[in-house]
Amino acid sequence: MRLWSVHPRYLDRQALTACWREALLAQAVLNGATRGYTMHPQLARFRSQPSPLQAVGAYLLSIADEAGSRGYRFDRSKVLHLPPRPVLLSLEIGQLDYEWNHLMRKLEVRSPDIATRWAEVLRPDPHPLFTLVEGPVAVWERPGKS
Repeated sequence: MRLWSVHPRYLDRQALTACWREALLAQAVLNGATRGYTMHPQLARFRSQPSPLQAVGAYLLSIADEAGSRGYRFDRSKVLHLPPRPVLLSLEIGQLDYEWNHLMRKLEVRSPDIATRWAEVLRPDPHPLFTLVEGPVAVWERPGKS
């Protein structure tokens, strides 16, 4: 499971659709609708919120917005808990930088044209759910995985 912290605009088609599916899985886990992935480390940042399902709902909506801007139709009715107001989670700069490097390595192999498009970006914008704060790679990150 990879729930990208980078803005969805940087994701290629494969990463965007995988992120949608995996965020829906995260929503199911947080809603108690599945027994798999319950201990996945990336769920920690949602579980730490006062309303985890609204936080993952906000995450999903931004993914759907990006998909819509590309002409894809992700089914927004699958988002179970819409946040009543904007939700913002903190994201450490070290985590964003780690994920950016990870994504760029994937893009260089899978979608070189997209990697070239973003090659000059030193630090990407974060996913709209996140606000940047100083800090290292997140404690829940598993370097070398995914």
